[in-house]
Parts: sequence; C-alpha cells; structure tokens
Amino acid sequence: MTKTILVTGSTDGIGLLTAKKLVAAGHTVLLHGRSTEKLARAASEIGGKTETYTADLSDLEQTAALADAIMAKHDRLDGLINNAGVLRLPNPATPSGVDARFVVNTLAPYLLAQRLLQIIPKTGRIVNLSSAAQAPVDVDAMMCGRSLDHMEAYAQSKLALTIWTQEMAANLPTGPVVVAVNPGSLLASKMVKEGFGVAGNDLSIGADILIKATLDESFAGKSGAYFDNDSGRFAAPHSSAQNADHRHAVMAAIEKLIS
Repeated sequence: MTKTILVTGSTDGIGLLTAKKLVAAGHTVLLHGRSTEKLARAASEIGGKTETYTADLSDLEQTAALADAIMAKHDRLDGLINNAGVLRLPNPATPSGVDARFVVNTLAPYLLAQRLLQIIPKTGRIVNLSSAAQAPVDVDAMMCGRSLDHMEAYAQSKLALTIWTQEMAANLPTGPVVVAVNPGSLLASKMVKEGFGVAGNDLSIGADILIKATLDESFAGKSGAYFDNDSGRFAAPHSSAQNADHRHAVMAAIEKLIS
C-alpha cells in the first residue's frame, strides 16, 4: 500500500536520500525546505510523486503555516519524518530571544506533529530524528536563549526532542506510533562536515532506518521508544529522560514556547 509521507529538511543529506528511496518505492513524498530553489532541484532530482513546501522552521509561525498548507491539500498523512535540524548557526538567537537551535530541533517538530495529528491515522507514524549526542536540558537556556556552545545546544535539543517523543506517545496510547531514532553517528551529512570536519559514513545507514521506522512492522508496537542505530537496537536514551521532574520541566517549557 502506497503512503503519503512528509520529510522535513529534504533538500539535502539524509532527508533527500530518504525521500528518494520512498518515492522509488512508490510512495508520495511531501518535500520540505527553506529554499524554493533547492526544493525545485530536489523535486527534479527525485522525480515521481512529490510535492514541495517551503518554510523556515526557526520561525514557529511558518511552521504552523506549513502544517496548515499540508492539511489544505491532504486529509491523510501516513508518516511524518522530523528530519530537519541544525548544529551551527552564526547567530542562534531568534528575534524573540529564543535559541533557534532549540526551535528547529525541538519546538518546530513538536508543533508540526501536534497540528498534523488531525490527519495522521492511528496506524501512522511520527519519526523524530534524534542523536547519540544527548545532554540534560538547561531549561533556562532553552527559554531565553542564554548562550550555549553549538554542541551543548545540539545535544540538549535532541534530548528534549526525545523527551517529547516519550510524552506524546504516552498521550496517544492507541496511535499513531511516535518514535525517536538516532540514525547513526557521523554520517556523511552537511551537518557532520560542518561540525566535525569529516566526510562521514554512508548516508543510506540513516535513510534506511528512518524508512524502516516509518513503514516496518517491527516499530509498530514501539511508540515512545528510542532506537539507537549505532547499536542496531531499541535502547534507553540519556538517563535524564527517565527523570520525571526533568521531563516535566522540559515539557512545560516546550508548551510555553509554542503557545
């Protein structure tokens, strides 16, 4: 059965390759990016059944508008792959003073998932691109943009993403499935090249696990789980994700920031 799947950040890297593989398998893929030119190139490169949607996920108004644009054209979305993310930004503070790295990596995916739940069936999937890099969240820094270095912000934002994955799954016991996935460390993405100065490993390692998480039956009963592709198994995320007080503080901050 062919499905309709949104892949955020699908103009390059893991997102682009994931979209290519999904379209090659006969699915309809909604491509997202910040640049209309890059989206047009990606759609041309991929061919097949695609649609393009432009939005800057560091802007929550644009994120909400993205969800609305998709719902205006579709009454069913089988999969949401929250792939878009950032590691380095020259100026991480948004005009409202929030750290844009948290906005892109944590808040925008949450807002997108919440709004699109209206058209995601119980059998659908929400797949969040997490990371092996996870660290306890400095809620004050997330709330007011207090300075963090790029890796601190990235690791904290990815744990926050993993925490809301758990919480959303708990609130949706009958589905859709919501999972967090570390696609693999040091894959050959632009982010890895920028952050670590290495060429990286085969991107298919990441694309294939994102597709498996979105479509494969092995993920069907795993809502709220974290899959670590470095070890090839479901695993526990950073221990702070198991701390109820920490989870509640992170979720309170997320809800406040998107309201």
